[in-house]
Amino acid sequence: MASEMNKQSQPERILLAASECISNRGYANVSMRDIANEAGVVLSQLNYYFNNKEGLFKEVVRMMIDKYLREIEEALKAEESPKERAKSLIKYFRKMLQYNPKFFKLLYDFSGLALWSPTFSHLLSDLYKDLSDMIEKYILNNSKLEKLKGYSSKSLSRLIIGSMFGTGIQALLDNDDELTEALDAMQILFE
Repeated sequence: MASEMNKQSQPERILLAASECISNRGYANVSMRDIANEAGVVLSQLNYYFNNKEGLFKEVVRMMIDKYLREIEEALKAEESPKERAKSLIKYFRKMLQYNPKFFKLLYDFSGLALWSPTFSHLLSDLYKDLSDMIEKYILNNSKLEKLKGYSSKSLSRLIIGSMFGTGIQALLDNDDELTEALDAMQILFE
């Protein structure tokens, strides 16, 4: 991480350090001093660039959301059929759970925070809405889900998101790689 941080501007280093600290220890267990130490800057630099802890964490959430949405959209665009796009989405989630669980921990930590903070509530609500819209656009609007007539594509996309994130949190809590296989069951919708 040190070499990656050396290539970044000071605000980018701070954001990267904050992301690393939060994903390792959780939002509630990280201080501004921890982040400053991880970033190799003085504490006042955090306030200079981000005003306060909420401002810094808000930018971490934005950075995380942008990266996440970009990667998912790339995975969806890479396939031609709705069925293959669904497989690609599931593959992406499985890969992230197996090789980058810190990312999901960070997402879940901020989702919990969003339940109590209007600032974070808007950001995370937009993330889930954007994910739902992507699933509708790239998977559901072009598929024939005969078995699920009567349900809107918006409802189905929310079901898919809920199932994926619910399975993800179970996999993280149980530390069980086999749970990620449960994501494959979602493909039943597209058979």
